Amino acid sequence: MRSAVPARVLIVALLAALFGTSGLPALAQQPGPPEPPYCEFRELPPPPVDTSEQPPPGVPSPAPLPVPASPAGGERMSECGVVIAEGVPAPPEPQTAASWMVQNLDTGEVLAAKDPHGRQRPASLIKTLLALVVLEQLDPERVVVGTKQDAEQECTCVGIVEGGEYTVGQLMNALLMRSGNDVAHALAGALGGTQAAVGKMNDLAARLGAADTRAATPSGLDGPGMTTSVYDMSLVFASAMKQPGYAEAVGRQHMDFPGGPGKPPYPIYNDNQLWPTYAGFIGGKTGFTDDSRHTYAGAADRDGTRIGVVLLRAEQKPIPVGDQAARLLDYGFSLAATGTPAVGDLNEAPAVGGDTSDGSAHGAQDAGEEDGKDDPFGTTGWIITLVVILIVAIGMIVAHRKGVLIRRE
Repeated sequence: MRSAVPARVLIVALLAALFGTSGLPALAQQPGPPEPPYCEFRELPPPPVDTSEQPPPGVPSPAPLPVPASPAGGERMSECGVVIAEGVPAPPEPQTAASWMVQNLDTGEVLAAKDPHGRQRPASLIKTLLALVVLEQLDPERVVVGTKQDAEQECTCVGIVEGGEYTVGQLMNALLMRSGNDVAHALAGALGGTQAAVGKMNDLAARLGAADTRAATPSGLDGPGMTTSVYDMSLVFASAMKQPGYAEAVGRQHMDFPGGPGKPPYPIYNDNQLWPTYAGFIGGKTGFTDDSRHTYAGAADRDGTRIGVVLLRAEQKPIPVGDQAARLLDYGFSLAATGTPAVGDLNEAPAVGGDTSDGSAHGAQDAGEEDGKDDPFGTTGWIITLVVILIVAIGMIVAHRKGVLIRRE
């Protein structure tokens, strides 16, 4: 059975006691690993500009989500600024987004990014997470009856009316084409209610490895603890674009939506700005709240290569967010065409956090591996080193004392 005190700790303690009482100078300390760069939004988004994130009276605000021990997607995903491969052209200007990412949707390669794990708010991009839960759990032919609460949601709204009958498939299309908050509320009701739907969305985020993401509302309206990152939204978007039901919904440019009891259907149109202007565009999602500012996800296909972009906390000036996304799509296609090395991988899961203070068996096993297997000296090597250091130290002490006696004589 191994000692509870690692050999290296004994060496340090003995040397400290030995040299501390001998009057000899202390050994020089080796510098530790460099501190990671300071990232302003590593734990929390910027402060809210209104009261939308205040919890109900008597309910505490949610604590920040823990930051993984190492970043999902690779080490470069921990950088706060622009992340590009060496020697490639700089990304296009102007860029107003606090965070953005360009990915190859088919391989999961991150081609370029800015502050990948900086925590921001998703706005209506979180509806993609809701859509994935709906695709997983609800029959598209199921009929949902509109409620007064659905109709009274803070808009953007599609136009659900109390007593209206809608299939889940119709609601899914309207959710993703027109970003209806009334539709999100109706689908949440079909999933068991708002809190149940949010819980399922967060469970799915955890399964996908989206460790920066916590939904607070099914629609993306700001709420207590709402957070995500451009890495996570890119991960969720890539997963969604692999689902035919999602890809078909964001790929629709118009549909007829039921008008409610006694009223005819009416047309609704896709609100994504790139449909009429960007060659090869295949769909995406937009969002906005006062706290999140403008958010955007979009994808295009050229000659069998699918590139996706996500922007968080962007502004419409000096050029519209859709145009900024188009420039990043062009940039992504150019990087893919030249075989630019990836700077990250959306398939690489985050490392588990390092707190093992609960005394679990797993924690004990990890500690053992660190002290033995991962130690280049090993226990025997440290013991031999200790003996050699003690012999040298004793010799130095004896020589030091002889020198003192000679000076006194």
